[in-house]
Amino acid sequence: MEDRPAFKDIKTFDEFTKYYWYKEELQKICKDLGIDHSGSKGDLNHNIEAYFNGQIIKKAKRISVKKKDIELTLDTKLLESGFAMRNEYREFFGKQVGVKNFKFTADMAAAIKKVRQEKNKDFTVRDLIDVYYGKSDYAKYDSSACQWNKFLKGFCQDERNSIYKDKLKAAAALWKQVRLSTLDKVYDYSVVESHRDLLEEFRIKE
Repeated sequence: MEDRPAFKDIKTFDEFTKYYWYKEELQKICKDLGIDHSGSKGDLNHNIEAYFNGQIIKKAKRISVKKKDIELTLDTKLLESGFAMRNEYREFFGKQVGVKNFKFTADMAAAIKKVRQEKNKDFTVRDLIDVYYGKSDYAKYDSSACQWNKFLKGFCQDERNSIYKDKLKAAAALWKQVRLSTLDKVYDYSVVESHRDLLEEFRIKE
C-alpha cells in the first residue's frame, strides 16, 4: 500500500485524486496556495484541479440575496426572486411535482448554490424542477464527504467483523490506512484481511 505523499510532492491532479483528503486538509491546501478555500469538498477539489491546470481561482464576493415579493411561476428567475428553501417555496414545488411533503434534494441545493456563486440570471424555477427529476445535471451534490460513513457502515454490517469489539475504533484504524493509500475509498473485506495485525488489538478475547 502506497503512503500518501505531501501535497508539495504531488505533480498532477490525477495523482492528487488517488488519495483521500479531509475537507479541513483541502481548505488548508487552498489557503496555502492563495486560492479560494470556501465551499464544499467538491468546490475545493475543483479549485485545486484548476490550480494544477494553471488557473488561479480567487474567492468571489458574496452575494446578498434578499427576499422579494415576486409571484413564483415556472419561468421565475431564481436569482432575482431571492429564492430560499423555505416553507412557502416547498409548498410551491410540492404542488408542481405532486408531492405533499416536498423536500429539496441535495442536487437542488447544489444547483441553488451554483446559481448564486456564478450569478446565473437565466436559471429558472423550471430549471430547478428539471434538476429534481434528474433531467438536468446542472449541479451535483458532492458525495465524497460520505465515503467514511459508507466505509464504516460496510465494516459494521460485515458479519465477519463480529470478532472485533468497538467497531468504530477498529474501522477508523482501518480507514486511516485506506484514505492514505491509492486504494478505492470503499469498504472491502480484503482490506481487513491484509491488516489483521493492525486490528488484533480490537479482537474480542476468547
